[in-house]
Amino acid sequence: MSMENSQYSAAQILEALRSGDNDNARSAAFSAGDMGMEEAVPLLCERIKSENIGVQEAAEYGLRKIRGPQAIEALLPLLRSDEAPVRNVAMDILREIGVDSIESMQPYLRDDDPDLRIFIADILGYCRSHQSALLLGDALLKDPEVNVRYQAAVSLGNLAFPESVGDLCQAMHDEEWVQFAVVEALAKIKDPSAINALVQLLPQSSMLVSSAIIDALGGLGDIKTIPLLFNSLENVSVILRHKIVKAIVQILSGRSLSLLAAKSQERLRAYLLDALSDNDEDIQMAALQGLSAIGKEEASSAILDLASELDPERKAELYEAAIRALASIGYNDIVRDALRSADENRIMIAMEACQLMDDHRPVEEIKNLFWRVSRELQRAAVAEVAQLGSCDDMPFFLSIIDECEDAEVLKSALVFFGNQHTCPDVEDVVFSQLEHRYVDVKEMALEACINLHSSKLNERFKERFRSDDAMQRMMAVYALGRYSVSENLSEITEALEDADPAIRRVAVESFLNMGGAAERYLPRLLPRLFDEDKDVRVALVDLLGQIGTSAVMPHLVTALRDENDWVRIRAIEALGVNKNTEAVPTLAQMLEHASPMIAFKIIEALGRIGGNVAFSVLLGMMDHEDLEIQHAAADAVAAIQAEQE
Repeated sequence: MSMENSQYSAAQILEALRSGDNDNARSAAFSAGDMGMEEAVPLLCERIKSENIGVQEAAEYGLRKIRGPQAIEALLPLLRSDEAPVRNVAMDILREIGVDSIESMQPYLRDDDPDLRIFIADILGYCRSHQSALLLGDALLKDPEVNVRYQAAVSLGNLAFPESVGDLCQAMHDEEWVQFAVVEALAKIKDPSAINALVQLLPQSSMLVSSAIIDALGGLGDIKTIPLLFNSLENVSVILRHKIVKAIVQILSGRSLSLLAAKSQERLRAYLLDALSDNDEDIQMAALQGLSAIGKEEASSAILDLASELDPERKAELYEAAIRALASIGYNDIVRDALRSADENRIMIAMEACQLMDDHRPVEEIKNLFWRVSRELQRAAVAEVAQLGSCDDMPFFLSIIDECEDAEVLKSALVFFGNQHTCPDVEDVVFSQLEHRYVDVKEMALEACINLHSSKLNERFKERFRSDDAMQRMMAVYALGRYSVSENLSEITEALEDADPAIRRVAVESFLNMGGAAERYLPRLLPRLFDEDKDVRVALVDLLGQIGTSAVMPHLVTALRDENDWVRIRAIEALGVNKNTEAVPTLAQMLEHASPMIAFKIIEALGRIGGNVAFSVLLGMMDHEDLEIQHAAADAVAAIQAEQE
């Protein structure tokens, strides 16, 4: 009997599960699960033992789907199997479905086999039930086998019910391994009522348990434990001391550390510095956070040493924390000496920290190192001085303009000049770079000119507009439009007729800076709707869509007849955004012969426009031969319906 592609009866499924045909048994196991056949449970449990992986996985699927007390009772005996894979599968299923019948598992907690009791304690940790917590608490306190008690504590931590804190605290004086699991469980539960018990246990504990207690206290974050933690810093191992330092930083956080008494700060500072050498990144991170708050100059040296050993990409979080710590401590002789060193790695670290300090003092050192370092560092240095510098630093940047060939360095210099509105002769410097041989330097010079927003430069751009060089004319039109379309209307209007299409496009785009106010210039702009260059036409359609008044809608409809797909697409989008109902008949007519790309855009626009006509058109597209168009139409219809609600 083949089980493929047929409707099975319960009897057929049971027969297939008993059969020796693996394919049929596999199909039957899936079907039994989907049908919830409890009578198939014993056979499915037998199939868990199958050597055929496909059959075993199907039986597992079936049991997970059927669930319930019967499945649990049938699976529990498999925990005694001598075959580890069978036990493991049974345990995994019981972890998921065991909550359906906790009472079925309860007798197994009294079984003579300690391994079986461990398995049940493990499973109960996944059964989110208060009954599970009660049984585990009882096992924790009464089971004679230490490994069962250990597993009970672990499982109580997985459940993390606050009601288990009492049982866990009672178990704190058990063997070391159980103590460790108890503390870990309390750390997961995060209940303040456990703090006193943890504090009392700390002086009596082994290194392993003490370490776990300190981590737990740090996670609980109760400030009342700070005196105890401070008192515990002495006469402990280095590893434990570092853990305590981390917990103190966790509890007090950055700013609160600075409120400690001076002597306490001094003491903690020494331990924080020592903790930087720990191999645990979490401890190093805590030490950096602490030193950010209370570190002094001597800490800068240790932090620089740590940062110089880190790979900024592989250890990005720790590296950035070191930079922030240096910046928080502030500019000092240690950072200055790093800037003066021959080690480019230390120079970069110091520069990154200085960038976060908002302090002008490092600027002179960074300027001095510029000419002796690699290109990568030069770029970083000039970018930093551009951010931190003032008019006093103009000679440095002028020397860069005169002597440097690197485009990235020159662009940073132009960023500096573009922000120095009050410096003398700055307009002449940036304007001169409009003729640089590198295009990206020209573009940055143009942005610097615009940022200065100088009347002197406005006049210079008017003159430059008369250049025979098309690139220079285009930059001039761009700048004049960014300065003020109305004040430079004569030149921009003239640019609409320029022989170079890129200049005509930039002239049209200038009016985008005006928003809806550009409407009054429509008579000058509309001839560009028939420009020979499609990019100019696209720019005008975008402008008309932004204006968005009733006066421009007929012109957008006209653009729907353009020969270029992208012009039509932008017009469709603009009509959709502006919800122009008068365009719906034209859009509907276009759908009949539209390419898929155009059709999708029209459907999207109709969904935005809405209304009865658009709704009817979209409904008509729901049976289109193209499934993707059907889906797009359905989405658009849903959008209209949502708009009506």
